[in-house]
Amino acid sequence: MSTNSSSNKTGSGIRWTAANIVTTIRVVLIPAWILMAELIPAKSNGTAINWGGFAVFAFFTFLSLTDKIDGYLARSRGEVTVFGKFLDPIADKLLVVTGMVWLLEQSIVPAWSIVLVISREFLVSGLRMVVASKGTVIAASNLGKWKTATTMIALCGYMLALTLPAGIPWLIFFGTSTVSFYSAMILTAWSGIDYFIKSWSSLGEE
Repeated sequence: MSTNSSSNKTGSGIRWTAANIVTTIRVVLIPAWILMAELIPAKSNGTAINWGGFAVFAFFTFLSLTDKIDGYLARSRGEVTVFGKFLDPIADKLLVVTGMVWLLEQSIVPAWSIVLVISREFLVSGLRMVVASKGTVIAASNLGKWKTATTMIALCGYMLALTLPAGIPWLIFFGTSTVSFYSAMILTAWSGIDYFIKSWSSLGEE
């Protein structure tokens, strides 16, 4: 084994590539974000921008963008790893659910949307294990990517809208975020159904 290869691995065999480091940082910073969001009042007082809430929005937006950064680093440097494939989707789901739970506390998103997102993940994860046990590989569709991107845009938009006083800017951000959010929920359900249909042939008895 080469020296360079050895230097990128720990004793557990994980390659600490730039992409994996970015993904790990995202996971570690999610608890820091929710702590910040719980401690800082995020809503505008109705007459001015709430800069504390804006910091909450900016932090969440930064965490959302790291998903694009680690994906770009992994592909551009040819460093797609097993650890990255494992941790990256988990990081995305943790960030989405954490953001949605906080927005539920702010009375922005409905409880059923969180149930839908979590149920979809349980369904897909269970199907993926069954399919893998039979040696079948189901190619990932673009629905999952669109779902994640649309959800992140909606959550970031809602968080920004919270910081704004009532007026045209608030109406624009809240309105567009609502359209994005319910579009994301449709994509969430659709992508789960799509995966179930693709897995159907693998669910039969041997």
